[in-house]
Amino acid sequence: MQTHLTGRDMITPDEWTDDEVNTIFEVAFDLKRKRALGEPHALLRDKVLAMMFFFSSTRTRVSFEAGMAQLGGHAQFIESRTTQISHGDTAKEIGEIVGRYCDGIAIRQVDWGVGNQYIRDVAQASRVPVLNMQDDWYHPFQALADMMTVFERFGRDVRGKTLNMSWAYASSYQKPLSVPQSLITLATRFGMNVRLTRPPEFKLMPEIMDLAADNARKSGGSFEVMDDFDAGFAGADVVYPKSWGATMTTTDMEESKRIGDQYKDWIADERRMEMALDHSIYMHCLPADRNIEVTDGVIDGRHSAVYDEAENRLHVQKAVMALTMR
Repeated sequence: MQTHLTGRDMITPDEWTDDEVNTIFEVAFDLKRKRALGEPHALLRDKVLAMMFFFSSTRTRVSFEAGMAQLGGHAQFIESRTTQISHGDTAKEIGEIVGRYCDGIAIRQVDWGVGNQYIRDVAQASRVPVLNMQDDWYHPFQALADMMTVFERFGRDVRGKTLNMSWAYASSYQKPLSVPQSLITLATRFGMNVRLTRPPEFKLMPEIMDLAADNARKSGGSFEVMDDFDAGFAGADVVYPKSWGATMTTTDMEESKRIGDQYKDWIADERRMEMALDHSIYMHCLPADRNIEVTDGVIDGRHSAVYDEAENRLHVQKAVMALTMR
């Protein structure tokens, strides 16, 4: 375990070493055990986390607020439209000033071409850790929770296990790329055989693709790109079909929707789950478009791990806060 993480930003686990990432999991499992046993763990007593949201949230807000309370601290919910950001507060000023009031700053800003840079600008100006609650590039805590869930189901050695990160159709809105991008770069670090299954218009960023391929080479796993939805399920241990926008093809969200409408048959259903291994798990970051992106029979069925996955958001977030905000 690493013990030198106080003050570190968490913008993406890609910027943390393997030892440091494994330390997160060690602490997360310990904190989950403590919560299950009712053992107090007020490791951040009197600490304050500022949570700034530029985008709506359910799991992220609730889990960060609950996590800070369980660690003995306090979380401030700040909706960006209630601030002076639209009247001139810059990222530098947010970092400088909020970082003097609070002991950590968490930000969700997913606007395309804006979010990641904004969080990095705040972090550069802040004297306290900045935690990325999701941006246009990354969703680090979701990926950490995803891997924790995989470890719970298959053990800590997941080398050779197959994870299918797949696009699926959704009609609600054009979702960010950040979940698939974060998961493929993290899972490939642990020697998994990672498939990225998507229609040709739904590419991910080339930098992310290169990193996933490099991680797979170093870990002894594999990384492949597929465009056959059914084939992605075949023989998989973990299936993770979810929607994201065709942002690498067009930044016009209406055009992205029109492209997606060509693939309405990309739905996770019972027939496709039968193509995966019998012990396979279905994962999704939620919310899912029920009976459009995934059938009720799958998301509520025996393969589903979505609620354990959602719970693990709490534990990995507490681990990172405890490690960085002391």
